Amino acid sequence: MEEYRAAIDADPTSEYLVSALAELYAKTGRIRDAVVEAQDLLKKDPNNLEAHKLLSRIYLRSLGDMNAGSGSQSVLKLAIEQQQEILKLQPDSLDDHLLLGRLYRLNNDLQKAEGEFKTAVALQPDSEEAVTTLAYFYNEEGDTTRAAKVLNDVPDSGRSAKLYSALGYTYEQQKNYKGAITAYQKATEIDHDNLDAIRGLAQNLLNDGQNDAALQQYRIVADANPEDAETIVRIADIYRKTGKYDLALENLKKAGSMMQDSLEVPYSMASVYQAQGRYNDAAKVLDDLLKKTEKPDGNYSQGERTNRAVFLERLGTIYRDNNQDQLALDTFRKMLPLGDDSAQRGYQQLIDTYRDEKQWQQATDIAKEASEKLPNDRGLKMVYAAQLADMGQPDQGLQQVKALLKGTPEDREVYITLAQINSRLKRWPDAEQALDKADALSTKPEDKQYVAFLRGSTYERQKKYDQAEQSFRQVISSDPQNAVALNYLGYMLADRGVKLDEAVAMIKKAVALDPANGAYLDSLGWAYFKQGRYGEAEETLTKASQRINSDPTVQDHLGDLYLKTGRLKLAAQHWERALNEWNRTIAAEVDPGDVSRVQKKLETAKVKLAKEEGSDNKQ
Repeated sequence: MEEYRAAIDADPTSEYLVSALAELYAKTGRIRDAVVEAQDLLKKDPNNLEAHKLLSRIYLRSLGDMNAGSGSQSVLKLAIEQQQEILKLQPDSLDDHLLLGRLYRLNNDLQKAEGEFKTAVALQPDSEEAVTTLAYFYNEEGDTTRAAKVLNDVPDSGRSAKLYSALGYTYEQQKNYKGAITAYQKATEIDHDNLDAIRGLAQNLLNDGQNDAALQQYRIVADANPEDAETIVRIADIYRKTGKYDLALENLKKAGSMMQDSLEVPYSMASVYQAQGRYNDAAKVLDDLLKKTEKPDGNYSQGERTNRAVFLERLGTIYRDNNQDQLALDTFRKMLPLGDDSAQRGYQQLIDTYRDEKQWQQATDIAKEASEKLPNDRGLKMVYAAQLADMGQPDQGLQQVKALLKGTPEDREVYITLAQINSRLKRWPDAEQALDKADALSTKPEDKQYVAFLRGSTYERQKKYDQAEQSFRQVISSDPQNAVALNYLGYMLADRGVKLDEAVAMIKKAVALDPANGAYLDSLGWAYFKQGRYGEAEETLTKASQRINSDPTVQDHLGDLYLKTGRLKLAAQHWERALNEWNRTIAAEVDPGDVSRVQKKLETAKVKLAKEEGSDNKQ
């Protein structure tokens, strides 16, 4: 530095020497001196490109070292000013347009950011960096259609692994998982060692329900990087989803040894324990997580509040699955002070718990409380209205929902609720009309699928089985991994004793997608019964009863199974249990024909049992 100073004293007009000294100041951490020297240069020559670049680098480095706040905002503006000056002097610099765009994005000046990224693409249409940066910008703003167009405008011959990965990510955001799979496969063909692309491929295979193929890709990543704990967690998640719980736990323990401070690993372990029916173990893990992350002053960041709500919600469902309903209710109530979204979910879980226990008035009371405490939550208002309809005030409930219509695309959810309420009230024309309006407002494929599913359900309840089957097949054709539609159609076919092999295959697929779902297990057990596979039927129906023991349909199915296998007394007990559960159920959830049918079966069984008992007494 002394030598530079001496040289400058000898030649005070040398911009080169002053610039070199400023650069040296910056490299040695004397930032203030570097800024002063660079600014002095610009006073003498406002078009000194190297001085502008030096100031830009200094401000960018300072931004990286600062926390968010007013200071960082002022430095951001200084960095933007220098980049603007640089581009005046070299307007065709692709890298500088991209950098200025990123700075605008950081400053939340989205229109200017987009302009810089588009300029970069226009300057060099085949630039991988420019094209992917613009695409990711559109993705961040939720405009996946424009992101896909930017990427697809690049000819196939000019597409790199990075570009294909960006396209895969874009399709994933659109829930076009097959398109994402194809794009990520192209990326891995170009760059076999690109682990990020392999991860993207694995995730989208998983999204598409191709569990085995996803597992294979994740194993490639794990073999290449055995210390990649996140990938091991993903492998464990696949094992959990496919019911291989021991392998899931083995991998989670391995990941936990690498990520000892991880919250995700113990949370995932609790999910496995819950699926295994090890409710006490699951509850302990989550209780420990809550204690570990608890702050005595209750001063949580937004992320910490979100985590606590997730932990509490899972713990509450574990208690509910274990028939510890009061503990479940107490746990869900702890979600209410954690913020609007957490409170909304907490209220919904409270309502669901009361409904599961057939405590209809309590469910209605808590729905009313929720709609009053969170008056801006339209969803909770509709839940309360539906409760009123179930409790014998249908017109009031429907009127409250109709009052939420605004003549905008947001009306879709309102029409869906109107359809559901009218269907439960058996007002079929009104239900179908509401579905027509919801369908007209549905723009996404998954939204169309959901309306088609509800239409199928409405037809099935009217015993319009051919139309119902057509609607369900439409859903499954669009989404072969739709477990709800697979189960509904499979059960509908099995219950009528038609296409039994196909019915079993569909329900098995639903169970594979959600192994712990009691309703799916009931469907599978009933389909086995219809095929005469009584041993498998008993095993599966018993599992279903353990999951949803207050469901009258499961008890009815068990009764029929025990009758068929010569255990009349057990059959009568389960039919009686079914009738008791129906007696505790609101009218909207009861088919009078089912009740009458079971009542007759029970009466016949009681007469036969009485005769058998009388015969035994005579002997």
